[in-house]
Amino acid sequence: MEIPPTVTVGKLSSLMDVAPIDVIKQLMRAGLMLTVNEVVAFETAAMIAQSLGFQVRRPKAADRGPGSLVISSDEEDESQLEPRTPVVTILGHVDHGKTTLLDSIRDTNVTASEAGGITQHIGAYQVESDGHLITFLDTPGHEAFTAMRARGAQVTDIAILVLAADDGIMPQTIEAIDHIKAAGVPMVVAINKIDRPEADQERVKRQLAEHDLLIEEWGGEVIAVPVSALKGDGIPDLLDNILIVAEVGDLKANPNRPAKGVVVEARIDKSRGSLATVLVQTGTLRVGDYVVAGEARGKVRAMLDEHGKRINEAGPSVPVSVLGLSSLPEAGDVFVIAPDEKTAREMTERRKKEREGRSGAGITLEQLHSRLESGKSGALDLIIKTDVQGTISAIRGALLALSTEETSVNIVHAASGSITESDVLLAVASEAIIIGFNSTPEPGAESLARQEGVEIRDYDIIYNLIDDIRSALKGMLAPTIRDIVEGVSTVRAVFNVGRRQKAAGIYVNRGRISRGARVDIMRDNKRIFSGPIISLKHFKDDVREIGTGVEGGLVLEGFLDYQEGDIMEGHITEEVT
Repeated sequence: MEIPPTVTVGKLSSLMDVAPIDVIKQLMRAGLMLTVNEVVAFETAAMIAQSLGFQVRRPKAADRGPGSLVISSDEEDESQLEPRTPVVTILGHVDHGKTTLLDSIRDTNVTASEAGGITQHIGAYQVESDGHLITFLDTPGHEAFTAMRARGAQVTDIAILVLAADDGIMPQTIEAIDHIKAAGVPMVVAINKIDRPEADQERVKRQLAEHDLLIEEWGGEVIAVPVSALKGDGIPDLLDNILIVAEVGDLKANPNRPAKGVVVEARIDKSRGSLATVLVQTGTLRVGDYVVAGEARGKVRAMLDEHGKRINEAGPSVPVSVLGLSSLPEAGDVFVIAPDEKTAREMTERRKKEREGRSGAGITLEQLHSRLESGKSGALDLIIKTDVQGTISAIRGALLALSTEETSVNIVHAASGSITESDVLLAVASEAIIIGFNSTPEPGAESLARQEGVEIRDYDIIYNLIDDIRSALKGMLAPTIRDIVEGVSTVRAVFNVGRRQKAAGIYVNRGRISRGARVDIMRDNKRIFSGPIISLKHFKDDVREIGTGVEGGLVLEGFLDYQEGDIMEGHITEEVT
């Protein structure tokens, strides 16, 4: 394998497809106490790699021999680079015409011979404009766009933001803008539905300017193209502008190396088995190659283009459906080529072990100061969710005012509403911390955040929020006490216990209710009480906890007004180290 002149411990473990802890153990045996973010020289990295069974050499332009496997390398031989097709994703609000625009773009590029045939939906396809190809990813929205980034796959070269001229910027539009900005990819705005009587392009342009997107017509850098996806007006102009942005980006790849790319989607076909749509990013994928994609592997038995036609090879920026994988990979999994079946099997086994032992890669406020001291980043990335829209500007202004020459606060995304899985995925992809101001995480988002190691901090007083961020930037923040919902139950009956006490008969819907928990009673989606458990029983027996699907009874300290249908949440706290 190739190792660059300097590499972090974490990057070295990724290159070798082994768990970071295994690399750290080898370093400790060599007398070096290093963390995953610290950098080692080539000699040290080579020693570790060789101890784990790899043949090592420095990066060079010479052809790679059959005995060496380059698992991941960002350095390409410049003499082998050739121009490639741009990869485009369309994002925007749900009703602003993304699907219609994609259909219109595709329809204008269907040749007469294909018009009567069935076009395969493979999640990605290519169109031709003025003799040049453009690859479009048909993702369901910015959540999928960011989910791929969260899994380490940066697949998009250009993002098309679709805005309806009769509707203007909506909450999902703002989310899409923030996701595109976080990805750092060029943006082209398609102002759609210009054929509507109530269309107002000038209002849309003003709204864009309010979100720091100044169009070229007004002296900015953002390209805005008026289109009617329904009638096909403006589509050629949109494609021309995509090609202009791609030309400025000088997109290139090396087709003369083993393929590497990303899984766009995967499904089970009744007649053909596992069918994965992949986008080749560099190199050339050929029938007969041994592919490793996430924890899936297999020999490419056949490849199909978007029209269902069999092809033998696919170069950079080409999407194809691949037959032959042993199982279904996940969207966003990076695929690489192995020299033989044995190596492919070993790589998937290492990846499974690594994934089982991997903890979340998020950052906490407590870790921020040491991260800033190490020079890794001078910015604190935050995602802000509030209960009402009016609070956002006040919090945004107060946080941005904390920025100094050495450190800065960067608001990746700010919106009102509960904290969603989309917010957590954006936090993973951007290495951001989520701040909730009177905004609670949805159950799925809370579970995903724990799994990915994303910190969610909840506040109800703005001064406490500002003080914590200021302290974090100075490295003085006290340890976090994290609140965890241990279980959720429903009150099914109310019983009198003596003259002045009542008990609630409960059924545990998920998780568990334990004696040491604090219980929040929710009625009509509002918290009406919070207090400790003083008695917990299963039938007549005192118990320490009641698990999912079990009935029991509890008494809370200082509460008597139980009602059937009340929701009881069991909360425990833990200190984040």
